[in-house]
Amino acid sequence: MFEAVEDLIGEHADLEKQLADPAVHADQANARKLNKRYAELTPIVGTYRSWRQTGDDIETARELAADDPDFAAEVKDLEREREELTERLRLLLVPRDPNDDKDVILEVKAGEGGEESALFAGDLLRMYLRYAERIGWKTEILDANESDLGGYKDVQVAVKAKASHEAGQGVWARMKYEGGVHRVQRVPATESQGRIHTSAAGVLVTPEAEEVEVEIGPNDLRIDVYRSSGPGGQSVNTTDSAVRITHLPTGLVVSCQNEKSQLQNKESAMRILRSRLLAAAQEAAEQEASDARRSQVRTVDRSERIRTYNFPENRISDHRVGFKAYNLDQVLDGDLDAMIQACVDADSAAKLAAAGDGS
Repeated sequence: MFEAVEDLIGEHADLEKQLADPAVHADQANARKLNKRYAELTPIVGTYRSWRQTGDDIETARELAADDPDFAAEVKDLEREREELTERLRLLLVPRDPNDDKDVILEVKAGEGGEESALFAGDLLRMYLRYAERIGWKTEILDANESDLGGYKDVQVAVKAKASHEAGQGVWARMKYEGGVHRVQRVPATESQGRIHTSAAGVLVTPEAEEVEVEIGPNDLRIDVYRSSGPGGQSVNTTDSAVRITHLPTGLVVSCQNEKSQLQNKESAMRILRSRLLAAAQEAAEQEASDARRSQVRTVDRSERIRTYNFPENRISDHRVGFKAYNLDQVLDGDLDAMIQACVDADSAAKLAAAGDGS
C-alpha cells in the first residue's frame, strides 16, 4: 500500500513548483484545484517522511543498544511511534470521498407521526444548529415550513465550514452520516394519557454544488411564483414571493417561500436544486461503476432507519454501527461528536479492509 506514496511525493513536488509560478494563479479556478490537491497530499508526504525517518532511527538505536542496554527502552519507544505512524499513513491512503471538502444542504422532514413528528423534526434541526455552532460552522435557513405547534413539516439549511480548514475536513466529511430516517420514542406533547409513541423524521444531506458542477440548460426549468403561506411578516399572503422550480429532465421540484423577496427565494431554491442534482448524478455514477465502491456505512439508503432516540431511557442508538449511549439530552444539545466519530471509524475500517483485499 505504501509503494504508491513515492508517486504521490513526486506529484506533491510537481504541484509545489506549479504553485510557485505566478502565471498559474492567473487562472483562479485551476489554482484552487491545484491548491486543493496540494493540501490533500501534504499530510501524506509529511507522515511518510516521518515514518521513513523513524525506521532509520530504530536501526541506529538497535545498533547502540547492542553496546549499551540503556538504549533498549528507546528502541521500544521508537517502535511504538512507528506503529502509530504506520496506522496514520494507512488511514491517509484510504480512498478519499471527493466531496469531503464540500459544504452541505441539510433537509429535515417530518414523517410518520403527524404533529409529534413535526416537533421531533424541530428537535433535530436545533440539534444540528447547535452542533454547527460548537464546531464553528455557519448555518443559513434557506426555507422552512412550520407546523401549528412550533415544529417543522420540512426545513432546509445550508451549513458552511470555516474558510480555512484541513483538507478533507469540510462539513460533508462528518454530516454525510446523518442522512436517513431518525426514529423517536417518547411521550408526545399531544398525548394526554402518558403513553409512549414512536414516530420518525427524515434527514437528507447533500453536498452543496457549485454552479460549474451542475449544468442546467435555460429550457430545463419551469419557474412558478405564488403567494407565501404560513407564519411570516406582512408580505406573506400579499405578494407572489414564493417560488417553485421544476427541473423538467428529472422531474425534481424545489419550493422556497422563506424570504420576502422573490429573487432571494429563487436563489435559495436553485442552491437546493443544484445540490440534489449533483447528489443524484454521483449516486447514479457510483451504482453504475460498482456496488463494492459504496460505503459499508450505508449513508445513501435513506429508507433505512439509522438511529433511535429513546427519551424514557435517555438513550441514543445508531443501528448501522452498533453505537449506544445514555446521554440523549446532551446529544440533542449538539454533542454529536462521539456518535459521528463511530460512523467515521466504521467507514474507515471498511475502506481499509477493502484496500487490504485488493478490491
